[in-house]
Amino acid sequence: MIRKLVLPVRKLLNRTLRNLFNFLPRKRRFAVYRNFVDCNPNPDERLVLKIAETKEELEACFALLHDAYVANGFMNPDPSGMRVTIYHALPTTTTLCAKYDGEVVGTLSLIRESRLGFPLQRIFDLTALREKKGKIAEVSALAIHKRFRRTGGSILFPLMKFMYEYCTTFFDTRHLVIAVNPSHIEMYESLLFFKRLTQNVVENYDFVNGAPAVGATLDLRSAPEIFKYHYGSKPPKRNLYAFFTQVKLPNIKLPQRRFYTTNDPVLTPELLDHFFNVRTSVFARLSDRKKSLMHTIYDLPAYQAVLPACPAVLPEVLEGKQDEAHRRRHRRFSVRCPANFLTVAADGTESCISLELVQLSRYGFQAHTLALVPINVWGEMTIQLGPAEVSRIQVSASRESEGGIYGFRLGEPDLIWRKFVNALYSGSTHADLEDATRFMTDR
Repeated sequence: MIRKLVLPVRKLLNRTLRNLFNFLPRKRRFAVYRNFVDCNPNPDERLVLKIAETKEELEACFALLHDAYVANGFMNPDPSGMRVTIYHALPTTTTLCAKYDGEVVGTLSLIRESRLGFPLQRIFDLTALREKKGKIAEVSALAIHKRFRRTGGSILFPLMKFMYEYCTTFFDTRHLVIAVNPSHIEMYESLLFFKRLTQNVVENYDFVNGAPAVGATLDLRSAPEIFKYHYGSKPPKRNLYAFFTQVKLPNIKLPQRRFYTTNDPVLTPELLDHFFNVRTSVFARLSDRKKSLMHTIYDLPAYQAVLPACPAVLPEVLEGKQDEAHRRRHRRFSVRCPANFLTVAADGTESCISLELVQLSRYGFQAHTLALVPINVWGEMTIQLGPAEVSRIQVSASRESEGGIYGFRLGEPDLIWRKFVNALYSGSTHADLEDATRFMTDR
């Protein structure tokens, strides 16, 4: 009897305290939020943070997401017991997971821009953000197991750190964007310093079952200074600046890449078929336009066999396919490869410039440097394609773009460069790239 009386009283007290808290000025509320940060720099060794890459890990992530979204009214229960969207099918999407004692207890997905765009661009205008320097990724599909939601961020903060390290080190991303429920936006604003895309709340966001949403963005390049200002003097368990930028968590298992690419696609044809045809009907529900786009994204025969057929080819879709065929001949790939450009002047004077390759195609590449690169001068470029893979080719800078980006044309590429580029064109998964370039360690 006493217990039955205590619970309603406790709920009433909590509601009253929340209402009083909401009356505090915004700046004071945010300071209170930051005082409750609990980012343990030495998390339990049973916690492992990694890319979800196996069928079992992906199923567990999608099931955890399903249960969290259903509980919050963001989706209706699905017969599969999973929340799977078309964005999960893209090779430019990476799903991160937190595993505790081998069980997936946390997940989020990072969606790089592709021909399908971002989920939130249907309701938020990203034009101004796209005009800024740096690539954009949407943080989506975040879920924490209910057992760990009241444990002071023991899963959430390590997962966020993993996201930060992966984006800044491996994913070649500068700007993060999110669309979250209005009841959660202040956590992102106060703790992580996201800035709203617009002050307006979208009252009906169809991607989450018509729930309201707020859009926000974070510049990862300026974030460390902001974190340092607000967290730098706090003790270790409250210091998100040190946690994100200085602490090394052995729990984080970053992907072991042979090459300096910026994506980690894991979906084989079998996994695509399993998640998007067999367990769910995601592919079957696509519009003809999106079906056609999926065929341009996965253009290898093994993938074409599991993709949905296009029952009718509309004129605009056919035109898009022709445009895509042209683009594919000049397809570009995101990379981050350090390089040195050596030129020799007529008097024998040598000049060596350090650069970083950021994008390449079959016929050339783009590189970034703060130094002045001579235009139409041939020299030797030494490029670190991976930790143990080096290409030496004759190149010439053909143009300079804003921000220290130079376009280079190739002379005769060496064998390593040709094999690497061919692997990028023919591979759709990380395993494809490994197999196609196996010669580099077997030669």
